[in-house]
Amino acid sequence: MAKKQRIVVGLSGGVDSAVTAYLLKQQGHEVVAIFMKNWEDDDDSEYCASNEDFVDAAAVADVLGIEIEHVNFAAEYKDRVFAEFLREYQAGRTPNPDVLCNAEIKFKAFLDHAMRLGAEKIATGHYARVRDGGAGVELLKGLDPAKDQSYFLHRLNQAQLAKTLFPVGELHKTEVRRIAEEIGLPNAKKKDSTGICFIGERPFREFLGRYLSKAPGPIKAPGGRTLGQHQGLSFYTLGQRQGLGIGGVKARGAQKGGGEHAPWFVARKDIEKNTLWVVQGHDHPWLLSPALRAEDLSWAAGRPPAPGCYAAKTRYRQSDATCALEILPGGGLRLHFDTPQWAVTPGQSAVVYDGDLCLGGGVIASAEVTGEQGAGAASPLAGQAEA
Repeated sequence: MAKKQRIVVGLSGGVDSAVTAYLLKQQGHEVVAIFMKNWEDDDDSEYCASNEDFVDAAAVADVLGIEIEHVNFAAEYKDRVFAEFLREYQAGRTPNPDVLCNAEIKFKAFLDHAMRLGAEKIATGHYARVRDGGAGVELLKGLDPAKDQSYFLHRLNQAQLAKTLFPVGELHKTEVRRIAEEIGLPNAKKKDSTGICFIGERPFREFLGRYLSKAPGPIKAPGGRTLGQHQGLSFYTLGQRQGLGIGGVKARGAQKGGGEHAPWFVARKDIEKNTLWVVQGHDHPWLLSPALRAEDLSWAAGRPPAPGCYAAKTRYRQSDATCALEILPGGGLRLHFDTPQWAVTPGQSAVVYDGDLCLGGGVIASAEVTGEQGAGAASPLAGQAEA
C-alpha cells in the first residue's frame, strides 16, 4: 500500500484535474485543491472565463469534500511568462507560452505555494507520467496518444518532477470522462479548454495588436514579386495560411509545391527587410526542413542525451519524427531528420524522445530548408535561418 501523503492538486475547473483529485482521494491521500488565477486583464470578457472556471472548480471540490483555495499568480505570470511571450513575438519568433507557464508558474510558483501549505506532492490533470528511473525521475508520455502533454512539460527539472503526480496520465480521456460521470462531477461533460487563458477563442491578431506596434511591409513570393502588404511580421507565423489577404492572387508560371490556384503559406520572415515571404502549396520546398538548431536547452531527464538516433516533435500536434541528435559546442543542439519537417518555426520547442521517455529539448533558433539557396536578393533564405 502506497504511503498516504498530503497532496495539493491544481484544480482548473476542467474534468481532467477534477478526476485527478478524485483518484488521489480514493487512494487515501489528504487532498487539498488550489485554483490558480494567472490572468487579470479583461478577465470579465467573453474570451477569458476564469471566474466561471473557479465556480466549476469550487463545485467539484464540494462534491469531493475537499478544501479549495483561490490563489492569484497574475503578477508572476505577467513577469515570467507574458513579458517573454511579447519579447519573442516582437523579435519575429513564435513562442509557446504553455511550455513557459508550466516551468515558471504551474510547477514553480504553484509548487512553492503548495510546499508552504505542507504538501508532500503536487498533482495536475496533465496527460503525462512520472516514474523512478533509478538514476532519477523519468518523464513519460501519457498513455492516451491523442492527449499526451509531455511536450508542454519537457522543461520541468528533476526536483519539480520528483514532487509531481499525473494520475490521469495513466488513463485515456474516454475513461476520465466515464469516471467523472459515474461519480456525478458537475463538469463531467465540460468542453476541453483550447489555447491559453489570456487569448482564449478571441482573434489572435487583434489581441497581439493591443501590445505590439504594427509595422507594415511587403508580402513577396519566390522571385521577388510583391503580392500585397503585411500588418507587421509579429502577427504571422510560419506555415500560416489564413489571414494573409492574398487569397485571390495567382502565381506567375509554375510554382514548386502547387499549381497556380494552390493556397499561399507563410514561409519566411525577414526581420531586417521587414518582408514576409510566402509560397504556394503545402509541400513547397521552402516549408520543409531536414534539420534545425535549438538553444536554451532544458533536460527533464536531468542530463543531455548522448548523441545518436532519437525521435522529436517540433510542434505539439505532430507525430514523432526520427532524427539524429548532436549536442553543439556552444550549448545548443542540432537535429537532423530522416524526413524533412513541415514549417519548423523559431520560438517553438523541439522536444526529444527515446520511445515513451521525454528527455527534454530546447527552443528552435533556426531551421535549414530544402529549397535552392540562390536567387540573391529575391531569396529569403540566405542568412534568414538566423533571423
